[in-house]
Order: sequence, then structure tokens, then C-alpha cells
Amino acid sequence: MHKKMFIPGPVEVKEEVLAKMATPMIGHRSKEASQLQRSITEKMQRLWYTKHQILLSTSSGSGLMEGAIRSCTRKRAAVFSVGAFGDRWYKMAKANNVPADLFKVELGQATTPEMVEEVLATGKYDLITITHNETSTGVKNPVEEIAEVMKSYPDVVYCLDTVSSAGGSKIPVDELGVDICITSTQKALALPPGLAICTMSEKAVSAAREVEHRGFYLDLLALYEYIEKKDYQYPSTPSLSHMFALDYQLDRILAEGLEERFARHRAMAEYVRNWAKTHFALFPEERYCSDTLTVITNTRGINVGELNKRLGERGFVISNGYGDLKEKTFRIAHMGDVTLEEVKELLANIEELLP
Repeated sequence: MHKKMFIPGPVEVKEEVLAKMATPMIGHRSKEASQLQRSITEKMQRLWYTKHQILLSTSSGSGLMEGAIRSCTRKRAAVFSVGAFGDRWYKMAKANNVPADLFKVELGQATTPEMVEEVLATGKYDLITITHNETSTGVKNPVEEIAEVMKSYPDVVYCLDTVSSAGGSKIPVDELGVDICITSTQKALALPPGLAICTMSEKAVSAAREVEHRGFYLDLLALYEYIEKKDYQYPSTPSLSHMFALDYQLDRILAEGLEERFARHRAMAEYVRNWAKTHFALFPEERYCSDTLTVITNTRGINVGELNKRLGERGFVISNGYGDLKEKTFRIAHMGDVTLEEVKELLANIEELLP
């Protein structure tokens, strides 16, 4: 029996979208491949409200995260972390011998503009990383407020991880001053895992040109320059199957309407939050709660693993807490093409199983 997934990725994928993965192959050096990439670029630019170039990588979002911090850090990176995936960016920097410092907050808290200002005012850093939406804690950082700080630091490359929010929350890249905005396919875009996507500004390109050792496969400058010179093609073979499906799914997303899609995610988030406050408690501070998943504090001391097992017998699956938060919290994702009615059905089943 297939279990309907309410986990923070992979998510449910529509059958018609899955079917596009089976589109017959074309040559990755063909005009058809260039047209496909151009089509994806134009649609992702609309989704992200940006004029920046769009890059694809046959990897998870972590691939482009690693590529960004390695390719564009000239002097030193400031990594702001609100959980496990912010920490991962710091681990990537260290593994690639990129000078970096980690600025963490207590789990459930957000990165504030005051924190960013204090760090950048030192003049030590020429690149920062922010996690827009942290799936381990359910925190959505206040990027609109952080954008005001970034206006005072025009030479700092701004990298934003929107892996679990792009397609579910409005992220106006150019308005926010983001240079490299990263996502992947298996979350709010509602596709199978395996493809990562990012924007790359001219500022990021200029920074990368000053970095000697950018790696090879994940060298963002190499991807950017190849697209520019070779008419929207890539230096190595991309996952054409994912590209066919992404192009089709972006049509579906745009047909739904971006504002309508974001409103649907907000409505699901508000419903789950209200349910959580009634039966348990929210883990993050409510003003920083994510629109694509909710992390709930297990105030009743239920056995989350057992609950999930029993939910599985009914055809549903949620997520336990992440890392040290296992059993202390549990996570309900509401992202992608899932509807409010499906969320209500899940919560009704959880209520029936609660002790």
C-alpha cells in the first residue's frame, strides 16, 4: 500500500508529472535540449521573480550549496544556522578548505537582521549563507528584514537555501538582493528527487572569477559560462528526464497561479498550526513558523514512532523529529501539490489515534 507522504521531502508527485519522466530521450547537445533548458529558465525566473541566470545540477540541493560556498567565497564565509541544514553548509565549507565561521541560534529561533548586521559590520566576510526554511526546526527566517541589512553590504555575495520553500513561499530573489538562490525538486516543487536549481547573479559570477579552486563538477562559474557560450547546454550530461518533468510541472504551477499557490500553502500551514496549538504546542516561535511544514512539540509524550506505524496502516506517513529532536517533536509537511482537504484528513486520523 502506498502511504500518502506528509514528510519534508520527497513529497507526493502527480501521476501525470511522473509520466513525463518517461519521455523518450533526446541528445543533450541537441537544439531540443537547449529549448528545454531555456523554457525551464524562463519559468523558474517567473517563480523566483528574477532576471538572473538559472543553473541546473543533477544532484540534490546540497550539491549547489557546496558549489556556491566553494565557488564564490574569496575571503571568508559567514554561515548562519538555525538547524541541521545550516550546519551542513558550514561542514561543506570546512570539507572544501573554505575559510568560514558558524553563527548558530538556539533550536527553534531565527536568524535576525541584527545578527547579520553585527557579523557583517566586522568587514571579515565576503559571502553569507542563510537558510530560508529549516526543515529540522520548522523555522522560516525573516529574509525580508535581512534584505534591508544586505543593502549596506553590496560586495557581499548572498546565498539563500530555499530547498524546502521554493514553490511554496514567495521568494522575490531580485527584490531580496539574493545572488545565489538554491532549491531542489523533491519538496515544494513536487517532483522526484535528483535535480537542483539555482540563480546566479553577475556579482556572484564576478566573485567566482576571483576564486582559483572552485572544484570541477560543482563549479558554478563553469556551469554559468557553458550555458552562456553553448546556448543553454551543460558541460556534463544533465538528467533530461527530470528536466522534462520540471518543465511540465512549472506549467502546472504557473497555471495554478503563483499567488494562489502561496496562499494555499499559507492556509495549510495556518490550519496545522492551529491544530498543533490545540493538541500539542508549536516548536518554533509562531512568527517564524514555516509555510511548508510544521514542527510540533510533543507535549503529551506520545510515542511518535508508534503513531507513525499506526498511521502507515491507514495509508499516511509523517516525520519524527530530526536528530536530537526525535520523539521530542514531530513534523507534518504541507508542501507541493497537497491540498487543505488532504491535510484535514491526515489530522483527523491522527486525532483518532491519539491516546
